Amino acid sequence: MLSALALAGLVPAAQAQVSDDVVKIGVLTDMSGPASTATGPGSLAAAQMAVDDFGGQVLGKPIKVISGDHQLKPDIGASLARRWYDVEQVDLIVDVPVSAVGLAVQGVANDRKKMFITQSTGAADFHGKFCNPYAMQWVFDTRALAVGTAQEVVKRGGDSWFFITDDYAFGHSLERDASSVINKMGGKILGSVHPPFATPDLSSFILQAQASKAKIIGIAGGPPNNTTAIKTGGEFGVFKGGQQMAALLALITDIDSIGLPSAEGLLLTTSFYWDLDDKTREWSKRFFAKINRMPTMWQAGVYSAVTSYLNAIKETGTDEPLKVAEKMREKPISDVFTRNGKLREDGLMVHDLMLVQVKSPAESKYPWDYYKILATIPGDEAFGPPDPACPLVKK
Repeated sequence: MLSALALAGLVPAAQAQVSDDVVKIGVLTDMSGPASTATGPGSLAAAQMAVDDFGGQVLGKPIKVISGDHQLKPDIGASLARRWYDVEQVDLIVDVPVSAVGLAVQGVANDRKKMFITQSTGAADFHGKFCNPYAMQWVFDTRALAVGTAQEVVKRGGDSWFFITDDYAFGHSLERDASSVINKMGGKILGSVHPPFATPDLSSFILQAQASKAKIIGIAGGPPNNTTAIKTGGEFGVFKGGQQMAALLALITDIDSIGLPSAEGLLLTTSFYWDLDDKTREWSKRFFAKINRMPTMWQAGVYSAVTSYLNAIKETGTDEPLKVAEKMREKPISDVFTRNGKLREDGLMVHDLMLVQVKSPAESKYPWDYYKILATIPGDEAFGPPDPACPLVKK
């Protein structure tokens, strides 16, 4: 009996298959540009933390993490992805801020039949018309942030809006999705302005928003315009004048950069907050020790996705991409990032979000104590149903 059990215990090891005898994970990110604080070295540290916490090996094979800088350029991102998959035998690419780059890498992953999990690409088309069986979107999309923020703010009486919208696809997508919800709930859109990407002075746009008398000034865009708008709004007395600003995308590192005196009162939606509970605090303090700032939702999402990926390899006995992806969809995702996540057939990881408000300096009791949690937004509500444009969605 003992010998039979011993032999049975050897079967998984004998069947285990890891290509090239190493599991290689590539963190493709922005190492020095405007997204580098929210991703960059912190995303690399988060991936390495996941590997270290997993024990540094899976199925008896080593796990290696490498990194690359796509410089926010789709051609560079796609070129690096091709080289990693073809030459360096990378099994999984993670992170990839900026939707244009993320969509380019998604195409390469599909061509090469290799896995890609993005944390910082927000385009809803990623899991819509461009979805493929090798690509996953782990942390957010434009719809979830826009819908989550707009819905919860309108519920609280913020029923008239004026948008300051980045003049490119990401910004317009945020404004469109938020406007749809506001209109459905009986609110009004009083106008919008569209500054170009990386506009250094947004004073005239803030003045137009103030003059609209809208209850809510919606910031529909990412860095650097979102932080410039929030800071300028604080300096111009937007909050003291009775209006509120709602950022459809803002990260905790943005709030740290702006400072509480300028950002206090700001509303935003996030997938992760380091100070939520004991579990998030313990992990975030370990992250802080490496990077000297608290993690963004994107960086925490890297840790979560890498951990889930490695667990799936362990459970399936192979790093074959489609088998790993299938295993990742089998059970709920519960970890430091989310407690009730689920990976859908379209590659979107659906999970709860939080509507938060930035504290005043007087309310903040210790470093990085920045948010008051106002509401939890159920994942199905925020992300909505699968897009029928995705060929993976059962019709």
